Amino acid sequence: MKILVTGGAGFIGSNFVRYVLRVRQDIDIVNYDLLTYAGNLRNVEAVSGDPRYRFVRGDIAEKAQVEKLFEEYSFDAVVNFAAETHVDRSILDSSPFVRANVAGTVCLLEEARKRKVSKYVQISTDEVYGSLGPTGAFREDTPLDPSSPYSASKAAADFLVLSYHRTHGFPALITRCSNNYGPNQFPEKLIPVLIQNALEDRPLPIYGDGMNVREWIFADEHSRAILMALERGNPGEVYNVGSGHEKTNIDVVRELLRIMGKPESLIKFVKDRPGHDRRYAIDCSKIRREWNWSSEVDFSTGLAETVAWYKANQNWIQEIRDSSYLNYYERMYTNRDQTLSDLKA
Repeated sequence: MKILVTGGAGFIGSNFVRYVLRVRQDIDIVNYDLLTYAGNLRNVEAVSGDPRYRFVRGDIAEKAQVEKLFEEYSFDAVVNFAAETHVDRSILDSSPFVRANVAGTVCLLEEARKRKVSKYVQISTDEVYGSLGPTGAFREDTPLDPSSPYSASKAAADFLVLSYHRTHGFPALITRCSNNYGPNQFPEKLIPVLIQNALEDRPLPIYGDGMNVREWIFADEHSRAILMALERGNPGEVYNVGSGHEKTNIDVVRELLRIMGKPESLIKFVKDRPGHDRRYAIDCSKIRREWNWSSEVDFSTGLAETVAWYKANQNWIQEIRDSSYLNYYERMYTNRDQTLSDLKA
């Protein structure tokens, strides 16, 4: 089987590429990535010499580039990770999110349909469902209610994917996963920011009161579920992927500080972001029932492994800082009426 993996140099996509090539010998992968700020070929260095792997640089929203890609390779399946993903960035400027997440998805869907690809998997997010109260969990039939420009663009893409199945009979399906964490995550997301700041004894910024709840899944477990979706998922269906590990943001910080042997005095509460969803939780009983799915990595174990990776890969962090990360991180919080002394004092 030959798979097109878009966005395979990013955090979740690169985990999927490495996972599949590790566990399956009968799958070839073409990794198609524009290498924007969050795409890093170091994330796939471990497989760069594998004869089953090929990297192609390109933009999913550029029709001519996508047509050329499909002309050169005959794909059996497409797994679309390519997306702009950071909520704070979408609040500052939503246009790149509409281009990549909506227009890019349409471009891929149309070319895959023309080429009669046998399976298309859209990687979505639990954020399309909006926010939960203190109880309950998102089901696949929960009405979509996105809160941010990021989640709205992902919801739009989901509707387009389902429309291609219903209108054209195209064999597409969607996975919606809870928050991912693990090695290689770009250091603007919560857990990498906390780890790096703790390593440098800098304040750990926490939005609002720290009581926002997220469900966390180790990235390799998400990759395992996506492979199941590719092989067992039914076209036209949506599949929620979760771990059951719900944590408040403040509990995540405290567990991290415990693992790293750092004091809680490093915690710094900062002004909450607009439209900050209070709680996410995933009901993944559908894949438990249909795929015999279960989470195998508990949060503390996965977090400890993640901390160990960042400690051992400080050169990876420094390369990102030398390019775009530090300037963006400072600008984002400056625009949000936070001072650099809040973050770096």
